[in-house]
Amino acid sequence: MESRERSRDFERFLTFIDAIVAIAVTLLILPLVDVTAELDHGGSVADLLSDNQARIGAFFLSFLVIARLWLVQHHVLSNVVAASRALTNLLLLWCLTIVVLPFPTALTSGPNGSGDEALTKVLYVGTMAVASFLLGCACVVLSRHDELRDSPERPDTVRAFGTTATFLVALAVMLLVPGSSYWPLLLLVVADRVIEWGTDLVHRRR
Repeated sequence: MESRERSRDFERFLTFIDAIVAIAVTLLILPLVDVTAELDHGGSVADLLSDNQARIGAFFLSFLVIARLWLVQHHVLSNVVAASRALTNLLLLWCLTIVVLPFPTALTSGPNGSGDEALTKVLYVGTMAVASFLLGCACVVLSRHDELRDSPERPDTVRAFGTTATFLVALAVMLLVPGSSYWPLLLLVVADRVIEWGTDLVHRRR
């Protein structure tokens, strides 16, 4: 199949998505910028960093998650040259989850132990899971519509939904073992390896 150039409208749409992700990532740092005002009341930078470990950790974790979601989205759309209404709607909903994410991120390090509340964990990880699920749905749409792609290569639907499953497993562990805090999200580090191994195993058995 000959390579085709992306339509101008779709290229602008992707630029719009990239801008939304960039703004969302930027918003994550604003709570940390605000805490520097504490230095006006005395204390050292070391004390400031020590007192705000939870906020700093939440920032880096959310940055890594958004970066991962963007990379997955970028890979899924790498050979897409046009968008259907279904794909456009899915990507807009995906953007919504990225825009919303800074809110539960702030809750994870909020006052009065809000980060330890089950609802905060559901909002935080749930938003990530929905974002991943929407990308999985986008993969399904692209797999069924060859005319939207400029090559026969189809997106990896299994891997996309596998990431969603990883978020849900991490959330379940967080709720069942409150002391685990947000550490179960590190399962994302090995998720791709496990999914790849499982996919290869299934192919071999076939």
